Order: sequence, then C-alpha cells, then structure tokens
Amino acid sequence: MIDDWRPTATIATLRERARLLGEVRAFFAERDVLEVETPVLGHGGSTDLHLASLSVEATTPAGRERLWLQTSPEFAMKRLLAAGSGPIFQLARCFRDGEVGRRHNLEFTMLEWYRPGMSLEALIEETAALVHRVLGREPEEAPGALRRRRYRELFREALAIDPFTVPLDTLRRLAAAQGGLAMDDAPRDDCLDLLMSLVIEPQLGREGIEVVVDYPASQAALARRHRDPEDGEWVASRFELYLAGLELANGYDELTDAAEQAARFDEDNAARRAAGLVEVEVDARLLAALEHGMPAGSGVALGIDRLIQLALGHESVAEVMAFATPRC
Repeated sequence: MIDDWRPTATIATLRERARLLGEVRAFFAERDVLEVETPVLGHGGSTDLHLASLSVEATTPAGRERLWLQTSPEFAMKRLLAAGSGPIFQLARCFRDGEVGRRHNLEFTMLEWYRPGMSLEALIEETAALVHRVLGREPEEAPGALRRRRYRELFREALAIDPFTVPLDTLRRLAAAQGGLAMDDAPRDDCLDLLMSLVIEPQLGREGIEVVVDYPASQAALARRHRDPEDGEWVASRFELYLAGLELANGYDELTDAAEQAARFDEDNAARRAAGLVEVEVDARLLAALEHGMPAGSGVALGIDRLIQLALGHESVAEVMAFATPRC
C-alpha cells in the first residue's frame, strides 16, 4: 500500500502560498504588467550546457515529434514581446532534470517578467521591491542603495583570485580543493560556478538583499554584453539577486540580435557535444521573432518557491509545494 500519498506542504502552508501568489499578481497589476500563459511543451529547448532538459515523444499534426519540457518560459514570452505584447509576467511551471534537493525540485514554479524599454538598473530596483512585497516587510535600504557586488570583487575577497585572469590550472586546483572533486579537465566556467556556489553564495544576502553584477561574458547566456569599467573586459549585462544565502533571481539586459542568438545556440550545442551531452533542438521560432524585431529591454526570472520558502520560514522548497518530486 502506498503510504506517501500526503502532500509535502501542510494545507495551512498552501493557503499562505496562495495568499503570497495573490500579492505577486497584485504587484504587477498595480504596474499594468499583463499576466500571460505560454506552453509547457515546445519544439525547441534550452541549449544551456548547465541545464538538463526533459523531452517527450508526442503525436502532433505533423506526426510523432520530440517536444521539450520548458526549463523557463523565456522563449515563448519573447515571441509575445516581438508581437507587441508590452510588459508581461508569468507564473510558469518549469522542468529541469536531476534538480532535486533542499533548494531544487524537478518541477517548479518560475516567476518571469519582461519590461520593454526598462534599464537593467531599474529592473534590479523593481525585483527588490517585489521580493520585499512577498516577504511582507519594508526594504532595509533606501531606493537606489541596494548592495551591489561586482563578480570579480567577490572572488578577490573570498578566494584572493581574479576570476578573469587567474590561470586555468590554478583555478582547477582551487576548485578541486574546495569541492573535493576531480577538476583536471574542467572548463573555466565550471570551476568558477563550483567556487561561486560553495564559497561565495552562502555568504551573500545575510544582511539584506545583495545584487551581483558584471559576470564573465562567457556567462551571458541570453544577455547583452558590455565593457567592464575596470579594464574594458567584456562582461555580461546581467544580475543575480541573493537573500539569506539563496540565489532568488537572474536578470538580463535582453539580447535582441537574431544572428548573435543563433551563434550562441550553436556554441552551446558544440559545448554539449564536446561534453558528451545530448544536443537540444534550437527554438527556430524564437530566432524568427528576434529577426522580426523584439523591443529592447530587460527581463528577470525568479524562483518563486524559494522566495515563498523564505517568506514562510521553511527549510526546503518541498515544504511549500503540494507534492514535491518524490511524491508526485
């Protein structure tokens, strides 16, 4: 007899979750941001080397096809932007294979929104305002005074290295020592990600929201790039927002160039082949939308389960989900 049929969250917690989701919707309604829904399944998926997409075989009007469960609603939402939607947000069900733990679940809810014409700096302020709204408390800092930390400064302070210039062999040895893993052949970004997650992230946001900016250009994903103010090095026009050692949000000054986006997709799949990973089909409709013309602006994805976990004082995301992956 199956005895783990009960939800992983209490009914009282689910009522609080519903209340907080209502606060999210009210936040965007006050700002005239349209709520949208986009498909969970798509013909293209995320080529990101660090994301494991799930796929299904389905019967469609074209016959039997492989469709991808979306790791984020980003591609479809950008198609809406190109079609003239204006500012939009979504509370979307997303899927990432293998991501199960205290802070992760294979199936989860992503809050994602896009602001045509809005600068990345303005989006940082709006993201912090949304976080404070859900937490139900006043900001610790005055507007414009959020704690901003440059990526390379964090590595210098915590590990006494410059992540942009440290020799790869030195970086691999440091990552191996910190992670207890064999890193002899690890790419540079894998070493940096490991050090960021194990050494730096747990200390971020301990005294209020902290925002990390100026990531390496190789970590730009779907973001534009700009010159580092220190030495002119190309860096990603993105931010990550942290609170209580948790990464909550990842925002971009969105890339709108179709040719550049296609090249990045190809680079991703080449890296996946080199790593022995399954290639992911490129979203051709997104590229067509970018070619048509997507308005410049910024967008951000926020892990709403993590934020609700913090707001309600729970230890894991499973405690704020009706049925976490082991009980689905």
